[in-house]
Amino acid sequence: MTDADLEAAGWTIMHDDGFIQLVGPMWHREVNGAHEFAILGQEKHRNRRGVVQGGAIMTLADRSCGMGARAAAGVEALATVQMDTYFVDAARIGDLIVSRPRAVRTTKSLIFMTTEVTVGDSHVVATAHGVFKVMRDSADKGRSPR
Repeated sequence: MTDADLEAAGWTIMHDDGFIQLVGPMWHREVNGAHEFAILGQEKHRNRRGVVQGGAIMTLADRSCGMGARAAAGVEALATVQMDTYFVDAARIGDLIVSRPRAVRTTKSLIFMTTEVTVGDSHVVATAHGVFKVMRDSADKGRSPR
């Protein structure tokens, strides 16, 4: 699958100059009002068994749930409080690995998210559940020195 194939299917690259740049590119699209996020399994994602490293899948789940939480709560700054990931099957190099996050519950300060990470529309490779805290200030404000 090429970038042109993904773009033709409605995917756009999410530009990020931080950690996600190292893992990505990460792709995004909206289908019937639902947000989907994806990474294409590449050689750089390979573990010693020759399949996609679980950490790449966990990163996709964390980032996609975080983005979904931002949308659900209508806020810009969140922090992951907890993330539980369960691996169901392996993703392979060349697979388009897709996360479809959804909000389970939102409060003033916490957003509870869940996602299934799939290859194709139905081959589940992981499930993840996360709790995200709404941050009132930027990451650097109000921190105590260490």
